[in-house]
Amino acid sequence: CLVSDIINGSICVFYERIGKEQVRNFFPVPYLCAMQQQFGFIFDMDGTMIDNMMVHHRAWQQILAEYGLPLPLEEVRRTIHGKNEQILRRLFGDRFSSEQYTAMAFEKEARYRAVFKDELALIAGLMPFLQTAHDLAIPMGIGTAAPPENVQFVLENLPIRPFFKAVVDASQVILGKPDPQVFRLVAEGMGVPIGACIVFEDSPTGVETALRAGCPAVVVLTTHARDEFERFPNVLCFIDDFTEIGVRLQNLLSSVRDA
Repeated sequence: CLVSDIINGSICVFYERIGKEQVRNFFPVPYLCAMQQQFGFIFDMDGTMIDNMMVHHRAWQQILAEYGLPLPLEEVRRTIHGKNEQILRRLFGDRFSSEQYTAMAFEKEARYRAVFKDELALIAGLMPFLQTAHDLAIPMGIGTAAPPENVQFVLENLPIRPFFKAVVDASQVILGKPDPQVFRLVAEGMGVPIGACIVFEDSPTGVETALRAGCPAVVVLTTHARDEFERFPNVLCFIDDFTEIGVRLQNLLSSVRDA
C-alpha cells in the first residue's frame, strides 16, 4: 500500500502501483481526480480497529448452541455478519419472537464485553496512524455493525473518540452490511462525498459494503485470508496491521511540515 499524490498537504490516495488491472479499471482517472479535492477515512471497528473477532465468534457459538443450533467455529466465522437481530432471524426464522431475539443479542454482546475487557487494545500501529491522519486534517469516521453498547465500550476505554467526526452503529441504520447505508451516513457526518472515502475493513462483507458504496477498501488481515477477497475489484491492498502504513503516513506529514 502506498501513500501518494499529496496536494497542499491534504491529499492522500492509497493505490497499489503494482496493483491489479481491475482496480485501475474500477477507479478511473476522474475518480482519483475527485478524491484530490476532499477525501476521508472510514473505519469498520471489530476486526479492523481492534482484534476481537474470535471472541465474538466464540460468544456467538455459545449462544447459538444454547438455543439449539450448534455450529462449528469455522461456520460461525463464515456466516455471522450484519446486525444481530438480522443474523438471528436469518438463522432461526420465526422460531423466536422479536423480544427474544433482542434478549439473545443483548446476552451475546454482554458476554463478549465481559470476556474482552481486559484484552481491549487497538491493533498495532493504529494509534499513531490516527494521530498522523488527524494532524493532516483528514476527516475520519467509524461505520460498524456493532450495537451502541459495544461502540461505547471501545470509545470509553480507549483514547480515540476525538479523532472521529462521525460514528455510526447498528442502531442508526435500517439494514446492516452489506447494505451501504452505514458508510453513507458516516460520509455524510464527516462532510465528505461517499465516493471520496477510503474504507478500512477486515471482512468480505465489509468490503462488499464498501464496493456497493462506491469506495476503495484497505483490508486488515486479522480474521480472513486474502483469497476470500479475490472477487472484489475495490481492494487496494492488504495490511497485517497499521504499523507500516502508519510510518508512511508519518513520512508524509514530515514532508508536508518541511515544505
